[in-house]
Amino acid sequence: MAKIIETSTGALALTFDDVLLQPGHSEVMPGETDVRTRIAGDIDLNVPILSAAMDTVTEARLAIAMAQAGGIGVIHRNFSPAEQAEQVRQVKKFESGMVVNPVTIGPDATLADALGLMRSYSISGIPVVENGGSGGHKIGRLIGILTNRDVRFASDPAQKVHELMTRDNLITVKENVDQDEAKRLLHQHRIEKLVVVDRQGNCVGLITVKDIEKSQLNPHATKDAQGRLRAAAATSVGDDGFERAERLIDAGVDLLVIDTAHGHSQRVLDAVTRAKKLSNSVRILAGNVATAAGTQALIDAGADAVKVGIGPGSICTTRIVAGVGVPQLSAIMSAVETAHKSSVSVIADGGIKYSGDLAKALAA
Repeated sequence: MAKIIETSTGALALTFDDVLLQPGHSEVMPGETDVRTRIAGDIDLNVPILSAAMDTVTEARLAIAMAQAGGIGVIHRNFSPAEQAEQVRQVKKFESGMVVNPVTIGPDATLADALGLMRSYSISGIPVVENGGSGGHKIGRLIGILTNRDVRFASDPAQKVHELMTRDNLITVKENVDQDEAKRLLHQHRIEKLVVVDRQGNCVGLITVKDIEKSQLNPHATKDAQGRLRAAAATSVGDDGFERAERLIDAGVDLLVIDTAHGHSQRVLDAVTRAKKLSNSVRILAGNVATAAGTQALIDAGADAVKVGIGPGSICTTRIVAGVGVPQLSAIMSAVETAHKSSVSVIADGGIKYSGDLAKALAA
């Protein structure tokens, strides 16, 4: 049964507007401030900000920008599962130390096939592998590479890839190559792509000049162990939510957000437990809750991070329509007190009207 908050009982509940941060002595200059945080498991953010899982806010473009800036974007779930998974792939492939399992093509494919792949994936080079067929993410023994330079003046759509590709003096590297060595080889041979091969000579990755340049332009970007931008995506509960979660994990999502209006409900707790079993590497952020009990329930279910906020958003009508909620600052403080006992992160969701509110949320 819902509990009615009455200030007359002595329980004080606060919003951001009710408080100010009291200044004190400091020896730290603003430029020296370190706001790095660990959102869940091994996912660290240089900027402690997530973009909302709303269809008017976060799709692949913003998720890329957020990760480049040091935060992370949560791709909304108003896509079909397949479309949302493709959005995640766009983020993961946009900037990487190495493109894992790159798009490849076979020697008997046509120029038309190759150009179609280049347009579809916005790429300028395709490794050519045995049994690569007309293109896709197929692993095979490397026999050449096809780049824009090879096809620039080709005019016959039916011409075979093996007639156009570069096959001699291919520069390849092993899987454990570091970025400095990759840059040296790219410069030494005046090339823009290095194909990564395993011990059997199979193409397993691709390193490009463009990815290295992007990495240098965004030194604080949020990246995984393979140098790819981090991506988060929202899902729901039930079988549909579970199917969506499976697709997102297959696409390479780093943070799975079980996003509901009332996170302290059994179906949400069951969804967290079920999703947690899908992968050992994907982290679970679940919510929303507004109480210590709700926070603890999600932690017990397996959540790596908890999202707090019921109705504080500027366009949210939950409090008006349903009469439900807890003033946001108090909700954050009670959730943090509980979550810190388990070293679980808390995300404040909503109620930020001014930049000062963000500082208050971090302080809470």
